[in-house]
Amino acid sequence: MNAVPALPHTGVPLPPASGAWREGDPPGRRQWYAARKPLPLEAGGELPGAQLAFETWGRLAPDGSNAVLVLHALTGDSHVMGPAGPGHPTPGWWDGLVGPGRPLDTDRWFVVAPNVLGGCQGSTGPASARPGGHRSWGGAFPFLTQRDQVAAEAGLADALGIDRWALVVGGSMGGMRAVEWAVSYPDRVEALLLLATTAAASAEQIAWADVQLHAVRSDPHWRGGDYHDGGPGPHAGLGIARRLAHITYRSESEFRIRFGRTPQDGEDPFGGGRYQVGSYLDHHAAKLVRRFDAGSYVVLSEAMNAHDVGRGRGGVRAALGRVTARTLVAGVDSDRLYPLAQQAELAAHVPSADRLRVIESPYGHDGFLIETEQVAELVREVLDTASPDTASPGKGLHAGNSRTDPLGTGG
Repeated sequence: MNAVPALPHTGVPLPPASGAWREGDPPGRRQWYAARKPLPLEAGGELPGAQLAFETWGRLAPDGSNAVLVLHALTGDSHVMGPAGPGHPTPGWWDGLVGPGRPLDTDRWFVVAPNVLGGCQGSTGPASARPGGHRSWGGAFPFLTQRDQVAAEAGLADALGIDRWALVVGGSMGGMRAVEWAVSYPDRVEALLLLATTAAASAEQIAWADVQLHAVRSDPHWRGGDYHDGGPGPHAGLGIARRLAHITYRSESEFRIRFGRTPQDGEDPFGGGRYQVGSYLDHHAAKLVRRFDAGSYVVLSEAMNAHDVGRGRGGVRAALGRVTARTLVAGVDSDRLYPLAQQAELAAHVPSADRLRVIESPYGHDGFLIETEQVAELVREVLDTASPDTASPGKGLHAGNSRTDPLGTGG
């Protein structure tokens, strides 16, 4: 009997082709929105049969005034809160912020979290079946931009009866979509919280993503993106991409203090063994390969590279001038992937933003996911401004840090 393929060093068995959610898998808490018409795409053409998987918590007010949109980062999904279980490979990625009595109090707010269009946890993406057939989209899946993804989310809002979001919040790629929401649909966003994100992808961000794209596409099992319907998937390439990405998500000081030059237990680097930091990267590669899809990684990375809120709008400054939402902008002081200068630009040019808030963290870009208490203070601040009776007064952004698992989720 042939052994089940596993990632090197981990012994973790690999999925046949992809870690994507597929039709017939347990739905978990997901609901689905199906667009009635093909979605026009910014790059040309259209996407027929688009669906978004999403989850909700709380109850929508009769006038629709209490809806909050939470937008995930590159490898996130709709499962913002709750345990792992059938249909959900990981626990909620912002569990400390959403729920009864938490900053996004679901006894008061109706929280909506979609899986991004092009993703792989229930929304239409490369792993999804093409309309009218049984084969997956694969390499034929069209090029998407953040504007396309936001247009799909606007359709979801319409279907839910939400004319205006009380708050749109997102970090990293989710922050890109959040700022696109506020620029594309200014009348539909009352308040905006932007975390560790940018108005336009920088040359360096594009460069980091480009190397990751090459890693995936160089895997012999990539097959032009047409690997979903039989045979192994490009797990090695996706694992390399994740290792590289995770380095950019964390900080040099964390790696130095946490790992240094220490070998992995029982291994000798002089004899082919690993250092602890290498074992850590292997761990994150194995986790991602089992819950994500390489095709979605490519589609979403290309959409992030294309992000430029000023495209066709007279430049970034003119585009940000369209924002009417009350806005808070925050960055992470140790973030080397989305440096503070990018958030300073947002804060300077969004009319209603005041000063840049700084999240203090040794964890780099992942700080916006890990520094739960500091992010909670920002959420309370922006929601207190909207509705003074919704939460107790904030204690100050840097008053105490309550952190989730310091391994983080990345990206």
